[in-house]
Amino acid sequence: MRSFLNVQDLGNLKEALTEAAQIKADRYKYQTLGKNKTLLMVFFNNSLRTRLSTQKAAMNLGMNVIVLDVNAGAWKLETERGVIMDGDKSEHLLEAIPVMGSYCDVIGIRSFAGLTDRDYDYAETVYHQFVRYSGKPVFAMETATVHPLQAFADLITIEEYWGQGARSKEQENTIIPSKSPAPCSLPPAPKPKVVLTWAPHPKSLPQAVPNSFAQWMLAADVDFIITHPEGYELDPAFTKGATIEYDQKKAFEGADFIYAKNWSCPGVTRPKDYGKVLHDYHTMMHWTVDAEHMSWTNNARFMHCLPVRRNMIVSDDVIEAPTSLVIPEAANREISATVVLKRILQSL
Repeated sequence: MRSFLNVQDLGNLKEALTEAAQIKADRYKYQTLGKNKTLLMVFFNNSLRTRLSTQKAAMNLGMNVIVLDVNAGAWKLETERGVIMDGDKSEHLLEAIPVMGSYCDVIGIRSFAGLTDRDYDYAETVYHQFVRYSGKPVFAMETATVHPLQAFADLITIEEYWGQGARSKEQENTIIPSKSPAPCSLPPAPKPKVVLTWAPHPKSLPQAVPNSFAQWMLAADVDFIITHPEGYELDPAFTKGATIEYDQKKAFEGADFIYAKNWSCPGVTRPKDYGKVLHDYHTMMHWTVDAEHMSWTNNARFMHCLPVRRNMIVSDDVIEAPTSLVIPEAANREISATVVLKRILQSL
């Protein structure tokens, strides 16, 4: 595997999930695979879970790790060709990339959408420059349009917790911060109903997480529904085959997993509004996932990629409930990254 950007790059998804379970049972099984190999992690944007989990995954595999924060400790980089570089950017990415490639064996890239030029963002310009000019395998640590390591971890989490059954109302009403739900002996339904719901936010956010979540859920064996206000339709390249439901309550009915996430206008039905917040968030707080929303579900687990703005995306009581999976899915970021890096190393 020379590039990891989309779910198709991983190959057979069931085999990948089986591999993830095996690695979670023994995450140091391949600790010599990366001996004398170096991972370069390039961050154009801030990170907490991605940075820590990916570095830990590389260490699990015995790799050396170099972390480069482009905006803190490196020259400012120009990314466009044909630009007269008379501003504050001292180095061009097209020279920087092959230099970076000479110091490592694998490169991870984190570069967010600018949310001003849809064509530029959705062409994944920065990511593909690294693929073309580095000469090394490249994987996405979140890009302008996708966050595959997060979506893979989300799917691992759903796979782990699906089939554990519903919890009793007494358990459901007990607030246990940061603890995952206990297993239960009730048999699972044929496949879970998974709902991706838009939620309000004061800033414009990219569509990378919802794009990838939709893409990965559609590749998995789940009943998948997306709910959001009109105007926030995600790109069909990621959502083709999903049920779109504008009535949030209807979408939540019978759900087993609720994944809440904000995203700005993707510009699909409203091209001129790409990257914009279409409504004053004060008027959209009825989309915040709270206890009433969760009561519409089938005792659903709550999911979010983190960081999360409490009492905007989700209420305190929901994110702190035993049915919240935000900590287990964050922990599974180490596992998804380990599987991806393992496969890349095996291809060298």
